[in-house]
Amino acid sequence: MTSEVARIAPGDRHDLGLLNSVITKVGARYMKARSANLFTTMGRNRKLFRVWLRFGSAMMPRGTLPRRDTELMILRVAYLRSCTYEFTHHERIGRSIGLTDDDIADITHGPTATRWTDRERTILRAVDSIHQTRDISDELWSELAGYLSESDLIEVCLLITHYEMLATFISTLRIQDDTFMTTGRK
Repeated sequence: MTSEVARIAPGDRHDLGLLNSVITKVGARYMKARSANLFTTMGRNRKLFRVWLRFGSAMMPRGTLPRRDTELMILRVAYLRSCTYEFTHHERIGRSIGLTDDDIADITHGPTATRWTDRERTILRAVDSIHQTRDISDELWSELAGYLSESDLIEVCLLITHYEMLATFISTLRIQDDTFMTTGRK
């Protein structure tokens, strides 16, 4: 969590409008969170929030890539960007789709961790490459193309850059970490 004050406070029902307010409450309940600060902050721009939500959810959770690959990429971006908000949420999501404690711990080692399959290592190298250079070398692209269809390659590029953008948004607006429920209640 950042110690700084949020630059734009999360909105309430009046700020969000009825539809965005309902969306944020459903999202918080699904995440078992007391708050959904990303949603209630972005939701203050009513139109862009809904467009962004549709775009983002087309890749996660409704993308064509295996969910494990998707969550590994998102967690790696969050780690590289030091985005606690993003990492905490996707650590929880990752566990719900089968990532282990060791998988999550090895995100910090990136593609050099020995646990990854060749495919996972190549995908994580793509995350690191886009993060560091905003590009993927021809050599790495050829390796990725050995594992992924053209459609999947597009999704990988969009997913990585989307979560880079989201980490920038979270950091720039100083969005505060959410508080999660500790009970089994929804």
